Amino acid sequence: MNKLDLSEVKNYVSSNIGSFHETRLRLIEEIDLKKVLRKKNPYLFKAKNMNLASELIEAILEAYLSASEEKVFGDFLEDLAVFISSKTCGGVKSSATGIDFEFTNKGCRYIVSVKSGPNWGNSSQQRKQQEDFQKAIKVLKQSKRVANVQAVLGICYGNTRPNFLRGYWKFVGQSFWYFISGNENLYTDIIEPLGHKAKERNTEFARKRDALANRLTMEFMAEFCNKDGSINWNGLVKFNSGNLKDDFPLEVD
Repeated sequence: MNKLDLSEVKNYVSSNIGSFHETRLRLIEEIDLKKVLRKKNPYLFKAKNMNLASELIEAILEAYLSASEEKVFGDFLEDLAVFISSKTCGGVKSSATGIDFEFTNKGCRYIVSVKSGPNWGNSSQQRKQQEDFQKAIKVLKQSKRVANVQAVLGICYGNTRPNFLRGYWKFVGQSFWYFISGNENLYTDIIEPLGHKAKERNTEFARKRDALANRLTMEFMAEFCNKDGSINWNGLVKFNSGNLKDDFPLEVD
């Protein structure tokens, strides 16, 4: 494994972190109130006694952006892991389904799938990952050039100790970054460059987010509030969940 040049990592992060911020801004520009409302639970909002349109919109917006940002930044971290592996051990993107990159070290071919955080996927998605590993291992072992293959699930953050399960190694947080770099401090070394121009980017984001919250609140009040300003909960629930038509497939008394 080649020694990692941290200046290359910092340059990569500084050059590419802008795409994360740009995507955040694009998410704001693309938000459609009715599309978002159809995906949220109106009963929960009523149960929490949310009677202010602005409060309800703020809750919806926070949940939507938080989930979206987690996904976008997770993709960035996964790309960073691929970049680092390319520098230290000749890692290359994999063509196998469910595998992010591959590399060879000390005679072993490692196939790696990267997830941003420890709470990834439901049970069926985890089974699918296991199946993807098994299929990739089977294909690689058919090649006479590959004798030893090991699957690895890398998790970018978290403190679970390394463990072997379902036929693959699971490395989390510091252990994962060490596995692809040989640098036990890499997990802390990468945190500083992630803040490249973060203050300026976040100022712009906050301005556009506040404007969006105001716009969505006005749209919500026009569509789902009564003349006295109260929320029309029946109208909101009908919009979100109403679907009963004359063609219901079962006979109900």
